[in-house]
Amino acid sequence: MKPFPLRIAVGSKSGLSVDVHFGHAKQFLVYEVTPDQCRLLETREVDNYCHGKHGSESAMQKILFTIKDCQAVFSAMIGEGPKSKLAAIQVESVTDYGYEAIEESLLEFARLYRQRSSAASEA
Repeated sequence: MKPFPLRIAVGSKSGLSVDVHFGHAKQFLVYEVTPDQCRLLETREVDNYCHGKHGSESAMQKILFTIKDCQAVFSAMIGEGPKSKLAAIQVESVTDYGYEAIEESLLEFARLYRQRSSAASEA
């Protein structure tokens, strides 16, 4: 597991909560996160991937390229196809915090990440 700080992309329309389906995101807010603090680094614009019942493969490739330096991406929901593409580039897809406040969600995720890291190093 990567040491802190983590870089996490968040799908959000409001800038306050994790309120966008991965395929509908037009931007990702990128945060630097530790168990004690999170800081917005930048906003990265993307073309949304989902267009009804089909997705744009070129848009997906651009999204993957845009967030490939992140350890995780938060969204309200995500389909299995995009989830597996993220896993292939070692970006964790997180939907546990859909429609919850961004900062509190990132801090909780970082604390759980630290616990998983500790458990993995003890094993």
